[in-house]
Amino acid sequence: MPQYLYAEGNLEEIQTAAKHLENVFEEDGFAVSNFEIDEDNGLWALSLYPAEEGVTDTYKIALAELSALSMQIPLKIKELEDEDWVSKSLEGLSPVEAGRFVVHGSHDKGLNTKGRIPIQINAGQAFGTGHHGTTAGCLKIISEELRSYSPCRILDLGTGSGVLAIALAKLLKQEVIATDIDPISIETTNENIRINGVHPLVKTAVATGFSHSIFKEKGPFDLIVANILAGPLCQMAPELAAHTSVGGRIILSGLLPHQRARVIAAYRTQGMRLIRSITQDGWLVLVLG
Repeated sequence: MPQYLYAEGNLEEIQTAAKHLENVFEEDGFAVSNFEIDEDNGLWALSLYPAEEGVTDTYKIALAELSALSMQIPLKIKELEDEDWVSKSLEGLSPVEAGRFVVHGSHDKGLNTKGRIPIQINAGQAFGTGHHGTTAGCLKIISEELRSYSPCRILDLGTGSGVLAIALAKLLKQEVIATDIDPISIETTNENIRINGVHPLVKTAVATGFSHSIFKEKGPFDLIVANILAGPLCQMAPELAAHTSVGGRIILSGLLPHQRARVIAAYRTQGMRLIRSITQDGWLVLVLG
C-alpha cells in the first residue's frame, strides 16, 4: 500500500514546515500540501508524498531538515487507504476566492459566489484545487492582467486539474489549449471542463514538452500559463519563448521567491522581459513579455 508523510500542528509551524520541505524536495518533484483540519482548534495538517521506493529515506531527510529548524512537529509515515484520498481530502475544504474567481468543490455547488466567476474542481489525482498559493496566485494575476490584455491563442501548460484553463475559458470565452505529461491529469481536466460547461472551448492533450502536434496547429500563443516548478521552467525557457507570439505574454508559477533571479535570467536570454510579479502565500508568480 502506498505511503506518505504526515504531521499535524498549528498554522504557523505547519506552513513553515511545508514551505521548507517544498524547497528541500523541489528537484525530486515530491508533492507537499498543507490544509486546515480543525478550524475551532486551529489545527492544520501537512502531507508529503515521496517516491514509493524511497519513503524511509525521505522520512529521515525530512526529520533532519525540520530538526535543523528547531521544529518538533510529530512527522510520521502513514499508509494511503485504497480510496480516492484526494477527493476525500477536499470534502472539508472551503471555497477559495482568488481575483475574479471562486474555486469550490462539489459539496459547495450552488454557493453564493458574490459576483465572482465560479469554478467547480473535483481534483481526483491531479494537482490544482485553488487552495495552493501557486494556483491562487495565477488566478489573481489572470484576473488583473486580462483587464487590459485580450489574448486569442491561449495555452495552459501542465494543466493539472484544469483549473487555470477553465478560468481562462470562462473569463475570455476563447479557446484554451490545456496539456499535461500525465494522462490522469488530462482525464481529470476533461471531467472538470465538462462539469464547468466549457468543454466546447478547452482542448486537451497529453504532451511532454512541446512535442505534440497541437502546439504547431494552435500556436504560437498570445498567452502561456505554466504553473510547474522552477527547474523545468528554466529548462523549457527556449521552447516557451519560441511558442509565444510577438507581443505575447507568459505567466509562470510554482516558484519560490529565492528562485526569482534565476528564472528571470533564463527568460531574459530568450528576449523576454519581466512585466510584473506578485507573491501569494509565499509563492512567486511572474508575468513576462
